Amino acid sequence: MSLTDLLAVARGDEPADLLLRGGRLVNVFSGTIEEADIAIYGERIAGIGPGYRARRTVDLRGAFVAPGLIDAHVHIESSLCIPAQFAAAVLPCGVTSAVIDPHEIANVAGLAGVRFMAASCRGLPLRVAVMAPSAVPATPMETSGARLDADDLATLLAEGSVHGLAELMNFPGVVNGDADVLAKIAVFAGRPRDGHAPALSGHRLNAYAAAGVQTEHECTTVEEAAEKLARGFYVLIREATNAHNLHTLLPLITEANQRRICFCTDDRQPADLLEQGSVDFMLREAIAFGVDPVSAFRLVTLNSAECYGLHDRGALAAGRLADLMIFDDLAAPRARQVYAGGQLVAENGRLVADLSLASPPVPAAIGATMRVDWNAVDLRIPAQSKRVRVIGSLENQLVTEERILPATIVDGEAVADPTRDLLKMAVIERHTASGGQSLGFIQGIGLQRGALAGTVAHDHHNLVVIGADDLSMLSAARAVGAMGGGLAIAEGERVLARLPLPVAGLMSDQPVAAVAAAYDELLSAAAELGSPLHDPFMAMSFMALEVIPKLKLTDKGLVDVEKFGFVELFVDG
Repeated sequence: MSLTDLLAVARGDEPADLLLRGGRLVNVFSGTIEEADIAIYGERIAGIGPGYRARRTVDLRGAFVAPGLIDAHVHIESSLCIPAQFAAAVLPCGVTSAVIDPHEIANVAGLAGVRFMAASCRGLPLRVAVMAPSAVPATPMETSGARLDADDLATLLAEGSVHGLAELMNFPGVVNGDADVLAKIAVFAGRPRDGHAPALSGHRLNAYAAAGVQTEHECTTVEEAAEKLARGFYVLIREATNAHNLHTLLPLITEANQRRICFCTDDRQPADLLEQGSVDFMLREAIAFGVDPVSAFRLVTLNSAECYGLHDRGALAAGRLADLMIFDDLAAPRARQVYAGGQLVAENGRLVADLSLASPPVPAAIGATMRVDWNAVDLRIPAQSKRVRVIGSLENQLVTEERILPATIVDGEAVADPTRDLLKMAVIERHTASGGQSLGFIQGIGLQRGALAGTVAHDHHNLVVIGADDLSMLSAARAVGAMGGGLAIAEGERVLARLPLPVAGLMSDQPVAAVAAAYDELLSAAAELGSPLHDPFMAMSFMALEVIPKLKLTDKGLVDVEKFGFVELFVDG
């Protein structure tokens, strides 16, 4: 398609390829609902309005037409699926673009992981803007499978693999002017740069903004979000599987500030994507809350496009990509048909596009990433005092509490005590077979017996195990090892359910529906063992993330995130 040909169609001199006639256009520019025809030529919109002719015409009979939705920040790896299967889940929801951060696979496989994700996204009807992972590793307080410096990120940018700089999770490094962090920021001058600074405020927030960080998706209160909005950040309201911030933050949105707010999912497991949706779910919830429908659409279209400089999408206008969703109910939009680049890709909640050829082969460096020295694994905790620091996991939140509690001591060892919801937690290094591990305790997971284990453990993705007894923990851990990475749940020596994740220990190469079914078996087994959580595996995956307060456990030790340093498990006195 040439620009000359597009202009000829736009003028009405030549016929369009497709004419969507008789629709009600959600105009995110004017804030109105406009009765208009849409002429499409190639992958672009040629014109809006009456008088166009086309080789093929579809009568919308008064249905609404909106721009394709944009997820402003998502880790595809958290869907446990490769990009093609993630696309299969979200395209029927009306999501036609996503801004992704592949730092999960980057922390396992480095540049090869980022390149694999970028290559896997090319050719998909889902348009993906890949951001360069800024935190590999997230901090020096973990062992990851790779390290990316500023030169590595510059290489990715030069070869066209990435669009901008992904979330700057080492916000203390940004604020304090760490040379390595600032070098990464400098590489992406003039490009989008994402933030990640939970609870940062005041002068330190000003320093974060002064460094050129542009977005924030970690807000948990209206007050925090309002301050960050006022200091120039785009606020990305998040509704993930294990971080439910949407309803808390909806009161933030006003007519005065709504042009600086976007929606994102961050981390969503496959069943939530298939049953609840993606940012389309957030769109419906915002409208139900009372946000004007056209304004609500802006939060998931134009705002996100402008935030990331994706000026070829985010609205229905001549010259923009013909990415759009057709739906019937403005009060509760659900895509009846979805077009990407002028082609029908989903209808009535089902994918119609063929994605079978969209996935490149998985390189060996990404498919063989499970390296554990099992001879060094020892889950015993000799008691050193009568009190321990305990991670307090909070339902539907990524932040945790630090709790000082009496230890349960048996034969000189501190042990799990399910009667107090006091479970043992282990983080076992799995990238280099170093034999490194750390042990601790956690509340809030709720298992009465058995254990969970998995290699999905943000952001280093070592092997994490949480359980009520050592035998169950070891059984679950070994089951994960035998699969080459994945998720498992065990009771005693019996493995109750498992989900292999052979792609970097993070993703399956199976259809998303099959992954969702296997994941449901894991959740059902966890519920049978006593966990009341919606998703204890997703909760577990964030208990080793040492950049979100307050207390976390990595393979190197127990981390007080606010002090940005290690603390002892046992407390004197």
